[in-house]
Amino acid sequence: MMDLFLQPEIWAALLALTAMEVVLGIDNLVFIAIATNKLPEDQRPLARRIGIGLALGLRLVLLGAIAWIAGLTATVFDLGITGAPGEHGAPTFDTAFSWRDLILISGGAFLVWKATTEIHHKVDPHPAPSVFTPGRKTSAFASVIIQIILLDVVFSIDSILTAIGMTTHLPIMVTAVIIAVVLMYVSAGPLSRFVNDNPTIVMLALAFLLMIGMVLIADGFGRHVPKGYIYAAMAFSVFVEGLNLLARKRSRRSPPDDGAVT
Repeated sequence: MMDLFLQPEIWAALLALTAMEVVLGIDNLVFIAIATNKLPEDQRPLARRIGIGLALGLRLVLLGAIAWIAGLTATVFDLGITGAPGEHGAPTFDTAFSWRDLILISGGAFLVWKATTEIHHKVDPHPAPSVFTPGRKTSAFASVIIQIILLDVVFSIDSILTAIGMTTHLPIMVTAVIIAVVLMYVSAGPLSRFVNDNPTIVMLALAFLLMIGMVLIADGFGRHVPKGYIYAAMAFSVFVEGLNLLARKRSRRSPPDDGAVT
């Protein structure tokens, strides 16, 4: 074990894999922040701890079953539909589906439904009653935990399959996953509070979930979208929203201009 970590290429692989796991964990963290902020304030820290603890536990369990995880990429069934050829004569989508594809499609569909529902809840001035109404704290907490578990499974499988593709050393995978989840745990509270305190950030985060859901569905159908494009778009959106927040903050501090023309 010590000899393994004395090799420079191993440290390079660990750094690259940790960075990738942190980036992939952003999706998981955004969902946890959105889901737990629906709970009463006194229940949010516990829900976040449970959600992130489950994320770590699932990733470590899946690493222990690494051969089974690798087998999830084997074809389960093929629709046998040729369809219209796309660019360079390739089919417009993959008709052979593995368990990984089905999990990504299901998780993506859930994210699209969840994000759409929450956006409608924010836009509709008279939302329908839900499990998050006062007096139903127990059912609301259970509902949030179940949703987090479902998405933890999807993101964990995606995370572990990425790790398998980057290195063959199990200790490196375990170390990278633990570091990434610890960083998730440290940033979960501040991120959730920031999202909760800024309504426009909530809508932006829901838009991110909607986009991530569509990307997962596309990936499940064999149309891989490079993650770099997705996170670059998210980073640019956050940058623009940051400028908006700064502008609003400074406008509140600035005294009114009595000589302004109205």
